[in-house]
Amino acid sequence: MIFLRKLGRGFLLLGAMILMAGTTFAASNIYDFTLPSIDGTPMPLADFKGKVVLLVNVASRCGYTPQYTALEAIYEKYKDKGFLIAGFPANNFGAQEPGTNAEIKTFCSRKYNVTFPMYSKVSVKGDDQTPLYQYLTKATKPPISGDIKWNFTKFLVDKNGNVVQRFEPDVTPDSPDVTSAIEKLLKQ
Repeated sequence: MIFLRKLGRGFLLLGAMILMAGTTFAASNIYDFTLPSIDGTPMPLADFKGKVVLLVNVASRCGYTPQYTALEAIYEKYKDKGFLIAGFPANNFGAQEPGTNAEIKTFCSRKYNVTFPMYSKVSVKGDDQTPLYQYLTKATKPPISGDIKWNFTKFLVDKNGNVVQRFEPDVTPDSPDVTSAIEKLLKQ
């Protein structure tokens, strides 16, 4: 690292990017990632150790946006039993999340009364894909791995931070498939 600093800022930046890329796939579970909350403060996923977590890429102007209602309902139903939802706004599909983090937060709280943790806007696919979503889509095994196809893709994580199931956008958060999987993990 000292050698890179002596070569100039560009090499230091390149070194940091290589280091970050290398840690993406060295991750052993979701607890290895820290991203900014919707308010901009660091929010490590390690803070969720011991909880069953549902990770969801969300958008405010999508046909699936009403799923916020079901997400909040299952969060309220299971949060006291050790369940958590983490929302990740993303503008990757049809520019359906164009707002700022402040606008997204206001929309979610006013229109859908969202109380579960929300992160700052991320990219879930493409060249600028955030390391967490690189891990979810590339370092996990099929059928969990694979590109994100649209907003409201859901990843279910066990109490040890391991991704155990993936639900595509058309599977609603309050569907029996999702709720039974949550309940099963909560009992473990």
